[in-house]
Parts: sequence; C-alpha cells; structure tokens
Amino acid sequence: MASNGTRKTSESPTPAAAAAPAVNPEFPFNWNAFPLAATPAGAAGTDAWSYLVDAWQRGVLYTDVLRQRGNQYLSHMAKKAPNVLSMESEVILDGRELARPVNYMLLRIIPPADAPVDPEKRPFLVVDPRAGHGPGIGGFKPESEIGVAVRAGHPTYFASFLPQPTPTQTVEDVMRAEARFLEEIIARHPEAEGKPVVVGNCQAGWQIMMTAAMRPELFGPIIVAGAPLSYWAGWRGMNPMRYSGGMLGGSWLTELTSDAGNGRFDGAWLVQNFENLNPANTLWSKQYNLYAKVDTEAERYLEFEKWWGGHVYLNGPEIQYIVDNLFVGNRLATAGLVTSDGIRIDLRNIRSPIIVFCSKGDNITPPPQALGWIPDLYQDDAEVVAHGQTIVYAVHESIGHLGIFVSGSVARKEHQEFTSNIDLIDVLPPGIYQTEIADKTPETANADLAYGNYVLSFASRKLDDVRGIVQRIEEDERRFAAVARISDINLGLYRSFLKPWIQASVTPHTAEWAQRMHPLRLPYELLSDHNPLIAPFKQVAEQVRADRQPAAPDNPFLIMQTMMSQAIESSLDIWRELRDDTIERVFMNVYGSPLVQDWAGLGARPGAPRKHPGVSPEHHEFMGDRAHELRDKILEGGLHEAAMRMLLYVTSAEGSIDERSFSLIREMRANASNALALQTFKDMVREQALILRLDGAAAIRAIPHLLEDVDADAIATTLATMKRVLEAAEPLSDRARQSLDEMQHLFESCAQRARRRRGKSATTRPILDAQADVEATAEKIAGRAAGRRPLARLAPDGDGAPKPVGPARKKVEAVPAPAQGEGSDRAAVKAPAKTARKAATKTAAKTATKAPGKTAAPRKRAAARADTGAATTALPKRKAARQKAQ
Repeated sequence: MASNGTRKTSESPTPAAAAAPAVNPEFPFNWNAFPLAATPAGAAGTDAWSYLVDAWQRGVLYTDVLRQRGNQYLSHMAKKAPNVLSMESEVILDGRELARPVNYMLLRIIPPADAPVDPEKRPFLVVDPRAGHGPGIGGFKPESEIGVAVRAGHPTYFASFLPQPTPTQTVEDVMRAEARFLEEIIARHPEAEGKPVVVGNCQAGWQIMMTAAMRPELFGPIIVAGAPLSYWAGWRGMNPMRYSGGMLGGSWLTELTSDAGNGRFDGAWLVQNFENLNPANTLWSKQYNLYAKVDTEAERYLEFEKWWGGHVYLNGPEIQYIVDNLFVGNRLATAGLVTSDGIRIDLRNIRSPIIVFCSKGDNITPPPQALGWIPDLYQDDAEVVAHGQTIVYAVHESIGHLGIFVSGSVARKEHQEFTSNIDLIDVLPPGIYQTEIADKTPETANADLAYGNYVLSFASRKLDDVRGIVQRIEEDERRFAAVARISDINLGLYRSFLKPWIQASVTPHTAEWAQRMHPLRLPYELLSDHNPLIAPFKQVAEQVRADRQPAAPDNPFLIMQTMMSQAIESSLDIWRELRDDTIERVFMNVYGSPLVQDWAGLGARPGAPRKHPGVSPEHHEFMGDRAHELRDKILEGGLHEAAMRMLLYVTSAEGSIDERSFSLIREMRANASNALALQTFKDMVREQALILRLDGAAAIRAIPHLLEDVDADAIATTLATMKRVLEAAEPLSDRARQSLDEMQHLFESCAQRARRRRGKSATTRPILDAQADVEATAEKIAGRAAGRRPLARLAPDGDGAPKPVGPARKKVEAVPAPAQGEGSDRAAVKAPAKTARKAATKTAAKTATKAPGKTAAPRKRAAARADTGAATTALPKRKAARQKAQ
C-alpha cells in the first residue's frame, strides 16, 4: 500500500535490499534480513533509520578493529626482538654479549635503493625511550627521525632493546653499552666529516646526556626531544605529573611493584601513569575517534597501538635508580650522580652542541623540565662560554609529548631542519641559541640556499631568557627537597618491615599472572581470536564492509552524537582540572608546612635547598690558562683568521646566524680544492669567537696585522666572498649593515696598503698614508667592538678577564728609509712593531731562564701579553711617526 511517496510498497523492495550481497554459506548471516528492514515513514524516520544502520555497522567494524589489535599484539609480542621500525635493519652489536650484558642491540638501518648513503656525511644514532613501550617509534614511518636522516644520505643506526632485561643490568651498564655502540659506529665510518649525531627521545634523552657526560669524546651534536632533565621544574597549574612522587610518599611504591613482579618492574605501570594524565582521551576520545571514523582511522589506529601496547619490563634496581636519583631526587641537573668507578656525571663536561626540543603542549616533559638544567648548572652566560658549551633550544607552541618525535609535520619541519643543518649547529660558537624557523615566501632572499620549505636561523639568547621560560620558584624547590628526604625515610621503612614479607609471598608464577592481568594488558588478549566470542566478528565485519551505508554528515542524529561526545569529553576535562588542582593544593600545603620540612631536616639548612654544583680547582686553572692562550693568539694567523673575525663581528651585530649563509660556505667548500676540513673550520670558528669575546677591541685592531703580508687580490677576493656569505641572509639589520660597511672599509684599506707596497714608489709617503688609513679604520671599529658584550670572565674566579692593554715599553718612532723599492718601504712601516716584539721576546727569554720551574710559564705568558698589548697599541703610534717623517 502506497502513502505519500516516501514509503515503498511491500512488493517493491528498497534499493539496499535489492543490492544486498549473497549470504556467505560458511557464515549464514545477512544483516539486511534484520526485522526492521522496512524504512519508517517521514523524514525524521528516515534519518533515524539511516543513523541506526550506520551506528550498528560502525559498532561491528569497531569491534573488529579491536579484534585485529589483539591479534596484532599477540603476534608482535611473540617475536624475539619486536620493534615497529618501518625500514629493514641488521644487527651490528648485541648488548647481551658485552662484558656487562644489557638487553640493548645496535641496528644498522638498511637504506632504500633510492636513498644511497654518502660516506662523508656524519652517521646518526637514534635511541628510543624505554619507558614502558617497545622500541621503534623514532622510525615507525617514513616521515620520522630515522626516515629524515636516511633520506638525507646519512648512515643511520638505531639502539633497540628487548622486552626483558638481563638479570643484572643497571643504568650505568646501559650507558657503557651506548658508548660501545658509538665506538663501533665511529670505527665503521672513518671518512665521515664529524662525530655521530645522537638523537635521544624522552627517557633516552637523559640517558644519552649521562653517557655524553661520561664519554664526551664520542659524541657529535646531541638532539634531545621531549627529554626531562630537571624533574622538579614546571609551571604551576599546568604540570601535575611532577607531584606524583610526593603524593605517593616517595619511591617505596616503585620497589613494592618490583618486588611483586619478582624483581621485575612492569612497564605497563609507566604507560598507565601517562594515560592518567588525560582521562578524557584515555576513557573516551581515543576510542570514540576510532568508532566515529572507523572507515578511515583503522589503519592509523592499529599502527600506533602496535607500539603503545608493546609493554616492556625493567629490572627492579634499574627503575629504582631512575626514580630515586632522577624523578624524586633530581640529582642529574646539579651534577650529583657518580658512577661506580668514581666519574662524576656533570652535564657541563659535554663538549658537543646540545639541541633541546620541547613543546608548550607537552604535559609529560614541559619546557621547564627540558631546559631547567641550564640555569641549574650555570650562574651566568660567561660560565656557558667558559665550559665551551653550545646549547640550542626550540620550543614548539602546541604539539604534544609523542608528537615531538612521532608527528609527521614535526618530522617535515623541525627534524628536517635540524638534520639538514647539523653541520651548522656543530660549528656554532659557544653560547645559548634559540631556533627560529620561518616559512619560505616569494619574498625570501636567496631561497635556493635554504633546504626544504623553511629557513632556519639561530638567534643568540642569554641565560635570563632561559630563566624566563623555567620560572623557578625557590619555595617549590624546598617542597620537592622535602619529598626527596621523606622518600628516603619511607623507602628505608619499607625495606626493613614490608619487603621481606612481600618477597617471601611472591613466586615467578604469581608474578607472571599479575602482569598478564594488568588492566592495560588484559584487553589486548581478551579482544582477539583467542576469545571464541570475538572471533566471529571477522566475518560479520566483512559483510558490513561489502554493504556499508554511512549516515549523511548532516544527519541530525549524527550531529547529536557528536554533541554528546563533546559533552562527555568536556566533563572529563573538567574533572581532570579539578583533580589536578586538588593534587597541587594538597602537595603545596603538605610539603610547604614548616613542620613537614623540619621533619625532613630542611629547617636546619638555611639557603637554597639545592646548591650550585660549583667548579673544580682544575677547571679554574684550565680556564685561566686558556684565557692566556687565547690572548697570546690575538696576533696569530692570517687571511683565514681575519675573514673569520669579520664574519663573527657582523653576525654578532645581527644577533643570529642564518642557514643560508652557511649553505653558501658549504657550497664553496665543496667546490674548493684546498678547503678546510670541517673539524678544522669548527675549531677556527670557536677559537676566533672566544678571542672576540675575550677582547674584541684588540682582536679588531689586530686584523691589519693579520693581513700584513697578504696579497691585495687575495684580500679583495676574501672580502667579496665574506660579503656574499653575509648578504645571503638578507635583509640584514641596520646594525649588521653598518658593521659590514665598517669591515668592508677596513679590508679595502688593507688591500690598498698592499697595492701601494707592491708598487715601487719613490717615497714612503703613499705607504704611510695607506697605513694611517688602515690604523684609523681599525681603531674606529675597535672602539665599537669594545662596547659590545664582552666575556666577563673565562674562569669562574675572574682569571683571564680582559684587561686594558697599555704601552708596554718605550715609544719607538718610525724612521723613513731611503727609497729603495718595496723592501725598504715595508721595513720602514714594520719597524716599530718588529722592534717592540723583539724587545719583549728578549725580555721574556731572560726572565724565563732566571725563574725556576713553574714560574717560567706565567712569566712567558706575561711577556707575550706585553708583546700583544704593545703591538695592538703600536698602530696609533705609527701615525705620529708618519707625521714626524713628513
């Protein structure tokens, strides 16, 4: 019977029924035979029926995806060495065969045929976090840290690990294994231009930093992504995870969990802590997103769950060391850890550039925890330079913790820029820098010199800039110090009274069953083909996919479902904020109580709860000697050193270093037959940068001396090259442009001087005029350099600080010589400096022969400094000599 045209008669089947597939004879079920197959009357009825069919189908497909997830989990964990790498690999070293065995292995990534390895490029080693999950997240898809390095032609390696630890391994054993891996990588690539780049994600970041502090000679640039290094740091109201140790009474619960696992700590508990941070995502959003987009989201969901569900184990002593010394004790950031053979783990020992990548959207490792170690270890910018450290940090605005080393967009932008500019990072002078990544636009100058779609630059920053990010509060530090003391007390009580009973009651079988019944691990096994109630969903899902009928996007019931989901998610977010706020208030009130702090023993210790680690006397002496050595080198060198001082002088005025300038230098090195090796170039950059910071005015005044014997054409060519390099990063700031113009005038004056000396003039007057011009230009620029930010001290006690350089000897005047060509002219000009140097050297030699033993070296240095001061102040005196000669 027909109605208003919106309903079919019983003799006329619906199009869906007419197109229904044949029933599978092995599984005789056809959802189209459902009793409600007739469409209800009216538009609302049609929408309701369409939504019900869609919801039922999505439910079947969702359950089937969970079934696939369970099967994938069982298959993955059955492997001997499971990982989620997307590229083929081969085992190079097995950590179980080392003298101190560990469950780590060194894998070589086999590059695809279209990405050959360049033997001269430095190798990469990527280390994944062992924080509950299995290995491989750093390379589980082509757009990843490993994928970026492989595509760039770098030999790439991966430090993988097994699910089960070796019975005796410790954190220190893992550090030594990582050092052994680096030794093997270096030996396999003797042609590489630099030491290996090491990438440490999350937990692997602090572990790599500890290894680098112990064996700094093995490391090239170090990239730590989302790695917590200062655990007490954080922003109030935003980072509640740091309060966990205090709310649980310390680390005794960690040891209890290890004892309940028969000496093994189940990494699933660490994953549970991560999931508790965001209950809305854990309890609703993650699963709802799969249900709502099951037609397109299944593949991505299964890929991620393969890693997320691959839980691993740690040894009891291993995790206890981590919690006691890092999470609760926070001893890494203040050089409070010592190895078994007496080596202090001081991050200031690291000599390689350190790239810290963090994000404001990361609630596991917020920027204060990633960067807090810098103000913990250093009191001012001079100390950073004095230790020769180059620290580069990048703060993302929004990406979450996993996105830092998993997100494809981050891999295409940040990691791609770090990888393509790793040599530039390696040659940066000591100091603190922040990365600035700008999009390429049609207006970008010399865009072809920047790799990819972005332009990377490094802006000079101060320690105060880092302090502004960390926002350290001393009252909070005292609270965390109280937690650390109370944790030790509670751990001692547990070991005395509870631990023996727990160990006596636990057997290997009870521990295994407790681990299998973990609330995160159990769903993977229940929702799999091992469950006879779940296995039939495979065939049901196949029939649903064959006749999928999704609801229209504007279906009012589908819109209502979305609104309901948003309401649930908002409710859970509100509950999370209330929970986190309550935890923070309880923590602050309990551990901020004077009674609790006195009970913890803090009342008897005035001042900051964590003292600055200080500097050893050996370091004081070393930096003092280094300052004297650099001062002695102010007048040493030639064209290369003068060009480097020009480059550094202008870039210091600009305040940043641009990748386009370095790309141009790299092109020139590739095309030159006598190019400097990268390490030689790096050493020159660092040395000249320190000289400029030590005494910029003297370094600039010495440029004419460095160019004294250089041919005019060579000076002109070098000037043109340096201008091209500096102007590659257009537009330059006004201050940088002025500095470049000053340097151009100085080099042109030196070239003019060289031409007049080469020309056979009848008198010395043209030469003296050129010399006076050079001296005046150098003195003008030196005056500006003296006003720039000098290095207050190289040694922490002030030894090596720049001292005013004054006359060191009797005034010597130039005497014009008869006009006998180039040699006599040059002799007339060089007479004052030459005589002064000779006198100073003679005096130093006499003093050295008279002084016994150790006193000779300081006096030699004093004589050399007098020589330097005399030579750098001799330039104005030459002008007086020229006037007298006239």
